[in-house]
Order: sequence, then structure tokens, then C-alpha cells
Amino acid sequence: MLLSSKLNVLMLCVPLGIAAYLAHWGATATFVLNFLALIPLALLLGDVTEDLAVRFGDTVGGLLNATFGNVVEMILSIAALRQGLYTVVSSSLLGSILSNLLLVLGCCFLFGGIRFKTQSFNAVANQATSSLLFLSCIGIIIPTAAGSLSSDDVTSLEMLHISRGTAIIMLLVYLSYLSFQLHTHHDLFKGDDGDEEPVMSFPGALVVLAGITVTVAVCSEYLCSSIEEFSSKTGLSQAFLGIIVLPIAGNACEHITAVVVAMKNKMDLSLGVAVGSSIQIAVFAIPFVVIVGWITGHDFTLDFDPFATLALTVSVIHANFVTSDALSHWLMGVALITNYAIIALVFLYKG
Repeated sequence: MLLSSKLNVLMLCVPLGIAAYLAHWGATATFVLNFLALIPLALLLGDVTEDLAVRFGDTVGGLLNATFGNVVEMILSIAALRQGLYTVVSSSLLGSILSNLLLVLGCCFLFGGIRFKTQSFNAVANQATSSLLFLSCIGIIIPTAAGSLSSDDVTSLEMLHISRGTAIIMLLVYLSYLSFQLHTHHDLFKGDDGDEEPVMSFPGALVVLAGITVTVAVCSEYLCSSIEEFSSKTGLSQAFLGIIVLPIAGNACEHITAVVVAMKNKMDLSLGVAVGSSIQIAVFAIPFVVIVGWITGHDFTLDFDPFATLALTVSVIHANFVTSDALSHWLMGVALITNYAIIALVFLYKG
């Protein structure tokens, strides 16, 4: 499993990243080494998840891939929350959605479209997931608009109540999504059954999964502890680091998995990973972090940066537009990747 990807050579950065923090090598070394360490950890997490997933089929397997692929983002967000880096928390969560929805999905359409002239996927499942994504946007837009655009001033306490109430509602929506995908309409998300066999034993896979998760938590904690100083030294804003840089590490697993299956013309599974990850972040991870903040005494709200919220909304509309007829080709991929590049460029220069 360690030899499954050349990127796993970056596992050398795991002990180096920990040493950089403990030996006080400086913010730049600590940030860069722990950031690089998260990439192979995310890939290994994906390998172990896939090993578990083959026992359950494509439906639960796709859900496992999306869920555990997002463990890195969730742990990063909670680590940043504990450090009081609320801008990093909100931007990294929104950045994960944008990365999956534009960059990952765009690469799926691009590289899949290079091998196949057109590719099709399930229209009903796509409509359901697109609708849910837009609903998640509403769950972010409304609290943000209430805090930034309302004619009546909304107090911090009122915004906390709005955010926590919205988080609870979105978690209920997430449970409905699980019921829809795994029970009532599981046939819409079913892919081709493969002949793969598990490489690891079930207990062994669970132990490895737990070990990787703990290591991710340690590297994430050390990375977040260096963000403020690293941002100050490099001139890169915390918003840019959250929106663009951090999701690269967290989305490595989904990116590679989704593109590989798209090049095999398994577009339903590809969309299940790419779009499914966006839904997981939007209707589970974001509300979950709000609730964690509530429990731990960190007043994290859904009053996000208005521009980031606008970028998210436009991106969801764009993704819905290009997938509306359940057919894809390489030019659609170019369009989605271009959208992502423009947003990245703005955040690079936006203070």
C-alpha cells in the first residue's frame, strides 16, 4: 500500500514535520513540511477506505470514499478552530467545496473527455445532488446575508443562534441524504460491481485507519499553529491559504480517485466521489464544525466572507448548468477549471 503511489515518498515529511514543530525550526518549515505530510496521509487514507469499501459495494463505497476523504479537512478545521483561526476554518471548508466541485470535477470531465468523446451519467441522481448542493448554499448565504446585508443590525449572540439553528437543520438534511442514497433510492447511485478483493483484514484496516487519523490530527495541529506566522512572512492571506492551499492536501484522495474512474468511463462513481465530497462538506462538515465550536466554547458562526459566499453560489450554479443534461465532454472540464482559476487569482491578490 505504501508503494501504491510515488507521492507516498512524501511520508518522509511526517516525522520531519513533527520535528520541525517540536524543535522550533520556524513557521515556514513547520507549515510546509506538515502540509506535504498531509498529502500522502490523505492518499493512504483513501487506499484503506477503498479496501474497506470493496466489502460493501459502490454505493456505500462511494460514501466511505467521500466521508473519509474529508476527514483531513474536518480535522484541519477543528485544529484551526481550537487555535481561534476562524477565517482559516470558514475559508478552508468553502475551499474544499470549490476544489471538489470545480477543480476535481473539471479534471474528471477533461481527462475523461480526452479518452471518450462524450460521457453520460445518471440524470436523476445528478438532479438530486445538484438540488442538495444549492440548498447547502442557501444554508450559508442566508446567515451571511443576515449578518452583512440586513438593514437591522444582527448581534453576535443572534448570529450564534442563527448559525447553530441552521447547523442543526442542515445535519437533519444530511441524514435525509444518507437515507435517500443508501436506502430509498440506492439504485440511482449503484455502479458496476467490480471483482476486487480486500487486501487487508477488516480489523487490520480499522487499526490502520485509526492510526492514520491520529497522525493527520497531529500534523494538522502543528500546521495550524504556524499559519499566522507563515501568512505574515509570505504575504499570503489566511483566506488564500484556506480557500486554495489547504484543500490541495485534503482533496488529494478524491482528486486522484475521481479522475482515475472518469478515465475508465465510470462517470456515476466519479461524480459520486467529486460531487459527493462537496455535499459531505456542505451539509455535514460545516454544520458539524459549528456544533463542535458550540460544545467547546468557540463561537464559530456561518457569517462567512460575502465574496467567498458569492463565489461558492456562482460555482454551484455553474456546475449545475454544465451537468444539467447528464452528458459531459472535455470542454466542460476546461470551463470548470477556468472558474476555479479565476477564483484562485482573486484570492491571491485579495487582502
